[in-house]
Amino acid sequence: MAGILEQDQLRRNGVRAVVWGGAAVLLLLPLLAMQFTDEVDWNAGDFIVMGVMLLVACTAYEVAARIARTNAYMVAAGVAVAAGFLTTWANLAVGIIGNENNPANDLFFYVVAFALVGSLLVLLRPRPMAWVMVATAAAQLGVFAYAWLAGLGFVPVFTVVMCGLWLASANLFRRAAGQASS
Repeated sequence: MAGILEQDQLRRNGVRAVVWGGAAVLLLLPLLAMQFTDEVDWNAGDFIVMGVMLLVACTAYEVAARIARTNAYMVAAGVAVAAGFLTTWANLAVGIIGNENNPANDLFFYVVAFALVGSLLVLLRPRPMAWVMVATAAAQLGVFAYAWLAGLGFVPVFTVVMCGLWLASANLFRRAAGQASS
């Protein structure tokens, strides 16, 4: 039994190294690209914002790793964090609707905030987390519908991808709840 626990700890430490190392690589990629092209032009503020975003994502991984009782929970949390990260990154970088100055883009930050607040309200428990992720997908659809009907923009591909991620996370949280109860 001790050997299995040691192997599990080694695996988790290996994943931790990949998560934090991957974050460092992502942060350094623009710096490397700036050496070879003028197309990438980051300033100190850009690096700070990306560093904070990566720190939040990696910290969320650490919290999930401590809470998780199943691999399904870990993957569910990873998918949810990735969805929030990608939404925030795309919105800050170029904007989801039009450019980053379009005020309609603020609505997408509310979707991420909804997922975060909902997750905290249910104390990150797997069964209610599944419902939070379903509700987040519904919020994503609501933002799409509002933006489209108000004439602010039309982003069906982004909406389908993000709803798919939120719903995949919901399904994995539901699976994790079933595994934890059996």
